[in-house]
Amino acid sequence: WQVRTRLVTEFMLLGFSHGQPFLFVLFLAIYLATLLGNSAILALVSLDPHLHSPMYFFLSHLSCLDICYSSVTVPKILANALRPQATISYCGCLAQMFFLMACAGAECALLAVMAYDRYAAICQPLRYSHAMSRGVCVVAAASCWLWGMLDSAVHTLLASRLSFCGAAWLQHIFCDVLPLLRAACSNTRPSEVALHAASVFVGLSPFLLVVISYLRILATILGMPMATGRRKAFSTCSAHLLVVTLYFVTSNLNYNRPSSGYSLAADTLVSALYCIVTPMLNPLIYSLRNQEVWEALRKAVRGWGMA
Repeated sequence: WQVRTRLVTEFMLLGFSHGQPFLFVLFLAIYLATLLGNSAILALVSLDPHLHSPMYFFLSHLSCLDICYSSVTVPKILANALRPQATISYCGCLAQMFFLMACAGAECALLAVMAYDRYAAICQPLRYSHAMSRGVCVVAAASCWLWGMLDSAVHTLLASRLSFCGAAWLQHIFCDVLPLLRAACSNTRPSEVALHAASVFVGLSPFLLVVISYLRILATILGMPMATGRRKAFSTCSAHLLVVTLYFVTSNLNYNRPSSGYSLAADTLVSALYCIVTPMLNPLIYSLRNQEVWEALRKAVRGWGMA
């Protein structure tokens, strides 16, 4: 017999077999590191005048997205890690899925915008101040957030129309669109079509824009006569390239998995890398690969020490 989704009050999350203190400590450490690293990036970009440029403006939005990413999933994971049975309410599940996918869509678009910013800075330096003016940057960042929310609203609306037979179990540690589709017993075709469309327009299209931008950047860098100029250009792009590679590889593993699917353990690991570990690594990558961030951090530490 069928239970309509409007009658389902909660889902059981099978990613937790029982209370797991080790997972609690691990995810808490990752979450605190994510908050600390990304908050430090936000503070440095806000306080240091040398970082008031389009590249760091977009980096601050990326850090904000990473904080949101982790905050959507990790607090509930921490609460469930110590409980005998991990659960999440039906409304809480849909809300978690909405904000998770909104962050995913916004980050895909933002990484493409950041790649274009590097293209404009390196390939069109004389037009850069006009092409990436303050107004253009604000509109671009706002469009990324809006794009992610519109995409997520479609998936959430379709998921809210699903039906579940018997007990509502999700083979995951948090709510996402694929676990909901696997648990549903009604027609999931509309959601599957929307997911495939999103993989093209929300995932693949930004990735192609990134690839095109960096091919143009590479051609421009190789044509530079001075080795020092090439090194400086590479250094401004290397951190972003690492972040793009990490994000798109893990997101592709998460949403474009083989037809046979993953085991529960592998599924949990892939999603944790995508939604929890990557937001922690992004500020670390930018800090290690960017001398301007290091210099801003040293100045901030000296200022605090003198105070």
